[in-house]
Amino acid sequence: MAVVIQEIFGVNADIRETCDELAEQGFIAIAPDLFWRKEPGLDLNSWSDADWKKGLALYAEYDRDAGVRDIAATAAVAKRIDGSSGKVGVMGFCLGGLMSFLTTARTDIDVGVSYYGGGTDHVLDEAAALTAPFLIHLAEEDEFISKPAQEKIKAALRGKPNVELYSYPGCNHAFARHTGTHYDRNAAATANERTRAFLIKHLS
Repeated sequence: MAVVIQEIFGVNADIRETCDELAEQGFIAIAPDLFWRKEPGLDLNSWSDADWKKGLALYAEYDRDAGVRDIAATAAVAKRIDGSSGKVGVMGFCLGGLMSFLTTARTDIDVGVSYYGGGTDHVLDEAAALTAPFLIHLAEEDEFISKPAQEKIKAALRGKPNVELYSYPGCNHAFARHTGTHYDRNAAATANERTRAFLIKHLS
């Protein structure tokens, strides 16, 4: 069972495609609406300036603590779905990557995956509580996560036996977003295969 956590664009076509891909691999995938308190049913795209502004405004107002509770509630329901093994992983992109980190650190989630989680460098005081298996994908040329920020993340997690971290040379933020301008097919395929294997290993 995988809980897929959105970017700032809501549960849009890209997130739905990610869920479909996971389903094809044999997972049950659920994507909760993070912005339901402010604007339920948000479905934005990343190539519209207006949608970017709207997503960023919601991101700036987003209550992360409430978000962790929402994701944990989703996971609790997911465990009871027919066909579920009773184990749940969270995986998220950008905002969702940050929320994956926080949810894995604060709850009993079985496994977490973060793709280029923006702002993770600001919550590294929670790294000590990150004890479940956790996988991080970073883009070396990420315009939203600076190289110094990436080094802080690596330093904070270095030596933790439950954490795997991969960095993708030449890649920009959102290299795994199917419809993104920085989509890198090869890097995305590598990252997604690593995610698939990680989830299978820790959710079986």
